Amino acid sequence: MRRTVAALFAGIALLTASCGNPLAGGAEGGATGDIIIGASDVGESLLLAQIYAGALRNAGAENVTVRPPVGSREVVVKALQDKSLSVVPDYSGNLLRYFDKDTQATTPQDVYAQLKQKLPQGFEVLEQAPAEDKDLLVVRKELADSEIRTFSDLGKRCKEFVFGGPGQWSSRWKDKIKALYGCEFAEIRTTDTGGPVTVAALKSGDVQVADLFSTSSSIAANGFVPLVDDKNMFPAQNIVPFVAKGTLSPKEVDALNRVSAALTTDQLTELNVQFSEEKRNPLDVAEEFLRRNNILAPS
Repeated sequence: MRRTVAALFAGIALLTASCGNPLAGGAEGGATGDIIIGASDVGESLLLAQIYAGALRNAGAENVTVRPPVGSREVVVKALQDKSLSVVPDYSGNLLRYFDKDTQATTPQDVYAQLKQKLPQGFEVLEQAPAEDKDLLVVRKELADSEIRTFSDLGKRCKEFVFGGPGQWSSRWKDKIKALYGCEFAEIRTTDTGGPVTVAALKSGDVQVADLFSTSSSIAANGFVPLVDDKNMFPAQNIVPFVAKGTLSPKEVDALNRVSAALTTDQLTELNVQFSEEKRNPLDVAEEFLRRNNILAPS
């Protein structure tokens, strides 16, 4: 999910310091022993950062700070390298591609295994979650009912359809989908990156196939049907803690691994709904997740 929440970031310091919430913590960060969690300028990243923070505090970490927004992956890598950040929630496929642009890994197991091999010294990834936030091709139900359920089904009829998706689709996926599935769309139309413009275009019929994300609540809300990527064109994008090596204790590592073990795509989708659509305080959403999964003791 790539929902911008810049307006909420203006008040995040107040939320993080909120006295009434057991996830809230002090410390500006930067001193020896502090744990500084980076979050990007999207709601999902902020929620994951707050979940990580709560789990780490519950494990005994005293000085935990969530610091959004941290900028591009290049900025994050540099900050982890100099340890001005300790950990960030990231996506396995994108992270692997950053360190190995020629990777051909696509499945969760292969992506994660290669990622651990390709990480330079000074970095580590902890256990990946079952939860993914990855690209999907989706269609309206009536098109799915016309025997289009997989990318292979779609490939036979792509020339009938207009595609809607992000601006980088042509450079990143146009040749790949043609090579794997023989798919050449009648038109490729830039809408937005998995957001309301894409959803509206698919709903109206301006496009017949769209690129959305697996944690998008718009898929179920509109009755859209995700197609099965039967040859794994899109690489896995499992949620994974990306860590500056040596900044977390074994107990703190275990706490984040427990978060990963509990986090499913369905749960991540629901967390996004609560934050982005219901406008709930991210600290409250994070606390409920941790208590529900027995990572925080019941209040």
